[in-house]
Parts: sequence; structure tokens; C-alpha cells
Amino acid sequence: MNKLTRLEKYWILYDVGNSAFILMVSTIIPIYFNYLASLENISEVDYLAYWGYAASITTAIVAIIGPILGTIVDTKGYKKPIFTFSMMIGVLGLAALSIPKSWIIFLAIFVIAKIGYNASLIFYDSMLLDITEPDKMDTVSSHGYAWGYIGSCIPFVISLVFVLFYESIGLSFQMGMTIAFLVNALWWFFMTMPLLKNYHQVYYIEKPEHPIKESFTRLKNTLKDITKERKVFLFLVSFFFYIDGVYTIIEMATAYGNALGLDSNGLLMALLVTQIVAFPFALIFSKLSKMYKPELLIKICIVAYTCIALFAIQLDQQWEFWVLAVCVGMFQGAIQALSRSYFAKIIPNEKSGEYFGLFDICGKGASFMGTTLVGVISQLTGKMNIGVGVISVMFVIGLFFFIKSSNVRGTSES
Repeated sequence: MNKLTRLEKYWILYDVGNSAFILMVSTIIPIYFNYLASLENISEVDYLAYWGYAASITTAIVAIIGPILGTIVDTKGYKKPIFTFSMMIGVLGLAALSIPKSWIIFLAIFVIAKIGYNASLIFYDSMLLDITEPDKMDTVSSHGYAWGYIGSCIPFVISLVFVLFYESIGLSFQMGMTIAFLVNALWWFFMTMPLLKNYHQVYYIEKPEHPIKESFTRLKNTLKDITKERKVFLFLVSFFFYIDGVYTIIEMATAYGNALGLDSNGLLMALLVTQIVAFPFALIFSKLSKMYKPELLIKICIVAYTCIALFAIQLDQQWEFWVLAVCVGMFQGAIQALSRSYFAKIIPNEKSGEYFGLFDICGKGASFMGTTLVGVISQLTGKMNIGVGVISVMFVIGLFFFIKSSNVRGTSES
């Protein structure tokens, strides 16, 4: 295979940049939120539920605006500026998390930052068709996740110094957190610059007289016709369910471990191990995608995640969380990367933004259901492990629809 081009490397760098934020969301941010909530005597069960509700609100908003913005950015000259705007909302929101002392205001800013992050990924994912060739999509997509995982460890380790050893260097805990937020925001911003300077939209729709109105019309027609594109439709249904479980585990892992009373420092180190493990395994699955069909590899990942979710039900020891962290790392990058590149192959090139807007609904929008169910069931039963257990059902349903989708002949096989 040819080496990665300069533009492909710049595209991968955005994964390196934004992954710093999502690693903080999985580790430091929920711990800091727990700290703020504990100052106002919020119970552990309620803390987990409120964190889940915040994640649900975020994904619900992105699910509504994602397809609309995705359709608009297919218009010539629109993708880069809208991508830049959403990225900056995420970066500035991440930096602003250092300001509030109230848990409610902290959650509100977090929701805004997460909306910017999620929106930017719609446009970023759709850029994959502009920056590489179809036969390299699996590889480039996998490299994005792989280098994102390992690259995000750099600002994370720097942040840990200030979060874990703030007293030793003469800082308050809140000042240590402030430095951590700013370090990761700057990392995200500077890792994005090469892509912004060099990206040019290749596939697009010519600018109509009324671009926004036309975008709504195109979206309406796509939604009406997508059930006729059976392979794409069944894949999106499948993706909705299985990626729901993946993102819910990412969103809730540290919050769940924290609520169980596990050691915070141990949780942070375990999730750092997740990132380190994810790096080689994303590249391993990239190599495997040249020998085996991506459909088979995605099925293996779904089955593995079902086992992970079932294991999490009985989790109550620190060492079990470490086992969970390693297993998640083995399959997390693979299932995300292969799903992204597989979808890119079965959709029309000139409608990439529009289709990835729908992809985002069924992706991060799906975690609205997962995080909400975990929160509601945990509060109704008073048992967090029962709430977590519902995630395994999502993987089973996702596998069922993916098998049906992979049996339909489509663009990727023609």
C-alpha cells in the first residue's frame, strides 16, 4: 500500500487533537463534576444520572441539527468554514470548563462544548472522501483513531501531573483542573491548524440560489428515499444500536466506576491504558481489513462488545475495571474506524456531508438512548449495575441488523 499522503496525515491530526477532549470526557471531567456535585451534597446515584442526562441532551441536540448542517456543508465552499466554527465552539467550551464553581453551570458549558465537538466530527468524517481514495479508506480511518488514541495521551499525561500532584507543586485542585482544561484546549486547536490550511472540498453540490432552503429540500428527499437504499438503511439501523453501546460505555465508564466507589487515580490510569491498547489494535484491524471483509471484522467487534457489557454488570473491584479497560481498548478504535470507512464506501460521494449527518444521528445520537436508559434504570432500581446491563441488549440488536445489511448487495461490493 502507498504511504500516507501529506493531506491524509493532516486529516489524521484532527483525530489526534479532538481525542484529547474525548479522553478528558471519559476520565478527568466526570471526576471533577463529581467533586463539584459533592460540594452541594448530590448523591452518587443522582450524580451518575445527571451526568447521563447531560450526555443525552447533547446527543439529542446534535441529532437534530446534524443532518441539517451536514446537508448544508455539501454545498460548494461551505464545509471548511462550518467545520471551523463548530471546532472553535468545542475548543473554547473546553477552555471555559475551568471557570464555573457550580455543578449546574459546569454541566451547561460541558453540553455546549460537546455539541461543538460532535458537530465538527460530522464534517470531519465526511472529509474522508475528499482526502483519500476508496481503497485506502479503511487504512486512513483506522490510522485516525489509532493516532488519536496514542496522541491524546500526551496532553492527558501533562494534565495528570497537575490534577494528581497539584499540592506538591503548590496549586489548588481547581487551579490544577484549570491548567488541564487549557492544555487540552490548546492541543486540540493547534492539531487542527494543518488540516484547516490545506483542506479543499473535492465533492460538492454547486451553490444554488437559496442554499439553505435547497439543503432542507435535499434532506427531505434523502430521508424519503433512504428506506429504498436497503443496504444503507439497514446498516444505519444496525449502527444506531451497536454504536449506542460503544459510546455509552465511553461516556459512562469513569462515572460508573466513581459511583461504585473505586479509586479515582486507579480509574484514570486504567483508562490511560485503554488509549495505549487501542493504538496497536486499531492498526492491527487496519491490516486485517486488507485480508478479511470489513463486515466480518465489524461482527467480531460487536460480539466482543456484547461480552464486555455483560462483564460490566457484575463489576465491583478495581482489577475488574482494569480488565474492562484493556478489553475496550482492543475493540474501540476498530469498530469506530471500520464503521466510518465502511459507510463512506456505500454512500454517494457528493452527498457525504448529508449522509454523515444521518450517520451521526445513528451514532452519537444513539447514545442519547443508552445514557438515558442507564440513568433512568439506575434511579428507578437504585442499582447501577442493572442500568449498565441494558447496554448488552443494544449490541445484540445491532448485530442482528448488521447481518441483514451485510447480506444486501451494495455500492461497496459492486
